[in-house]
Amino acid sequence: MNPPDEADADGEALPSKSRRKREAHAQQALGEALLQIPEAEWPSLAVPEELAAALREALRIHARGGRRRQLQYIGKLMRRIDSGAIAAALARRDERQATARRDFHRLEAWRDRLLAEGDAALPELLAEFPGAERQQLRQLIRNARRERAAAKPPRAARLLFRYLRELAERDEPSA
Repeated sequence: MNPPDEADADGEALPSKSRRKREAHAQQALGEALLQIPEAEWPSLAVPEELAAALREALRIHARGGRRRQLQYIGKLMRRIDSGAIAAALARRDERQATARRDFHRLEAWRDRLLAEGDAALPELLAEFPGAERQQLRQLIRNARRERAAAKPPRAARLLFRYLRELAERDEPSA
């Protein structure tokens, strides 16, 4: 037999116990996510001082049971504050990191393609980065290919990647 729906003084239905537990676990998980980022970034996420102190304490605790209790306390603090702003700031931070990772991999792919194809890939690269200097690129590619053939450390390949990164920062890609 199902119990009757509970209601508050205004007659509105209260959330179920399962829903309250899910929300509590979500707040605790958000607190755990805050522990994964450097403390220097907490102020930019609008973390209140009481929560920051609890997070610092959690970083200090290594005993499993104590850490678990501290995480529960952090979850309790998270439920008291407006954690929506913190969650949104964490989401923006994660998106920036994902974009940076995507850009990094794109530049790595360009470097690998330039080393594999040589001058044949230059026209496409120059179309994507119009500010690139053809002669400098050709020299960097030639030096990196020569190093690779001689089985030397990839100094020139790193220089090529650094130049591609400078191009990406300076020029907005047309694609």
